[in-house]
Amino acid sequence: MASVKIPEQKVILCGEYGVGKSSLFRRFTSNIFVTATDRKSTLGLDHFEKPYHASEKDIKLQLWDTGGMERVASITSSYYKFAEAAILVFALDNPASFHVLSQHLLDIVTYAENAKIFLCGNKSDLMTYETPQISNLEIEAFCEQCHDLISGIYKTSCKTGEGVEEMFSDIARQLVKCNRSRLELQSMEQHGFKITQGEEEEHPQESCIC
Repeated sequence: MASVKIPEQKVILCGEYGVGKSSLFRRFTSNIFVTATDRKSTLGLDHFEKPYHASEKDIKLQLWDTGGMERVASITSSYYKFAEAAILVFALDNPASFHVLSQHLLDIVTYAENAKIFLCGNKSDLMTYETPQISNLEIEAFCEQCHDLISGIYKTSCKTGEGVEEMFSDIARQLVKCNRSRLELQSMEQHGFKITQGEEEEHPQESCIC
């Protein structure tokens, strides 16, 4: 009996240097956290596949990391190409990393126009209720300015692992749902149904604050 191929979905990490993208990648691949003193530099693109069971469907998330080469222009086309999802990462204790997200968002919609976009505030372990660096109101205001481009909002800590697996599980669930809706539309078109703009809007992007 032929084995059923599990669909792979390319997911890319985007954001400023130092916000924890490679730490998210390590949590995804090995569920470990490496301190700055023990960290070894990684050159070139790296990716890792991990299976998920979401909405009664199996899916593989193929997570990509730049390996610290965010500013190397030559990686742009290969990194963004065929991405089904993009995670915009900023550090909750670093307002500067949050305020430049619009540039990274522009890169995503330019080079990976079909990707669903998710927002991740990392380093939640460094936040305190007394001295929050980036408030929920600022995050919500940014999402409103993005005109419904953001499909999910998450807060994570690579150091403790808090929220990381929950984020990837939810992204897998949303990608399964998105693929199912896309197949339904394709099937309707193949059977002679004309899909109007209004009917496409019946499948809106989801947004959640975790």
